[in-house]
Amino acid sequence: MTPKVYFTDFCTGTSETLPQKLSRLIMTAGLDQIDFQDKFVAIKIHFGELGNMAHLRPGYARVLVDLIKDLGGKPFLTDANTLYVGSRKNALDHIETAYLNGFSPFSTGCHVLIADGLKGTDEVAVPVEGGEYVKEALIGRAIMDADIVISMNHFKGHEEAGFGGALKNLGMGSGSRAGKKDMHDACRPVVDKEKCVACGACANICAHGAPNLTDEGIMHIDWNKCFGCGRCLHVCPVEAIEADDHDAALYLNYKIAEYAKAVVDGRPHFHISLVRDVSPYCDCHAENDIPIVPDVGMFASFDPVALDLACAEAVLKQPAMPGSKLARANRPDLDNLTASFPHTCWRSQIDHAKKIGLGEDSYELITI
Repeated sequence: MTPKVYFTDFCTGTSETLPQKLSRLIMTAGLDQIDFQDKFVAIKIHFGELGNMAHLRPGYARVLVDLIKDLGGKPFLTDANTLYVGSRKNALDHIETAYLNGFSPFSTGCHVLIADGLKGTDEVAVPVEGGEYVKEALIGRAIMDADIVISMNHFKGHEEAGFGGALKNLGMGSGSRAGKKDMHDACRPVVDKEKCVACGACANICAHGAPNLTDEGIMHIDWNKCFGCGRCLHVCPVEAIEADDHDAALYLNYKIAEYAKAVVDGRPHFHISLVRDVSPYCDCHAENDIPIVPDVGMFASFDPVALDLACAEAVLKQPAMPGSKLARANRPDLDNLTASFPHTCWRSQIDHAKKIGLGEDSYELITI
């Protein structure tokens, strides 16, 4: 059967607030079909890097938390630690960041658990049925201990995956630090000696000391230290760094899909995406830039693949926001997601997820 994706816009009036409209969307999409009674429910969300202003507001999470509690469940908000410099690379900093960005138990109605523990090492090796690139996904233990998984996603662009939605939130976001390294391992950055100006931007963004200045006065990236996160590629002001394997972005998307499958297989799952503040970069960035398109609306589905496709196709139909990275790119020959980062291929994530049986690349859009 063709999966159903439910949609509503952000328009409200005096008879219904936005949280009430989101609640109506979620329930119409069938959240109450899941048996939540006395079940632990992992709400996989992104708390946003400190400084990022595009991440979801905690009020959206409160809507979902209250619904789950009303249905008898025991929800918690969760995310896994990061590989790179920033405010979420260990559980203490991560929880503090969540609180500073508004995700406290008082505002959301539930606690925050960092899925892979204090240092990002509390993980479970989960077999990936049908996996071609990942045989065992390294997933944060708290997420795997849950009885039910719900993803609440901020749909936005991404500098390597092309976009970030349900699949990336579940796959990359649930991976432990070792799991994230596994997903990124095809990205081995190299420096073009002719372009490098030795500004040090790559060294400043790297959490592992991989870029170093050589005797020739250029940067060199030590692959023995590099975790393959790709952040250096995008901070270089002269585009002197590129991936050694030009298919690295494809492999990243394949692995994201396989990790997402490991997370949801064998237990109930449900997915909500908000297509607003569609920043060109992931919420892992402290900077977020002007949204590339206008706000679209809220989507919900039991199928994360169909949901991501519906969100992506909705973004493709929008005009470019004046002054945004998309407008500055001025690439009418490319779609709205690809134009911001032409080396990416967002569709590969969808296609591979369907191939491994995670969901469908078609949907029936039901507007409420």
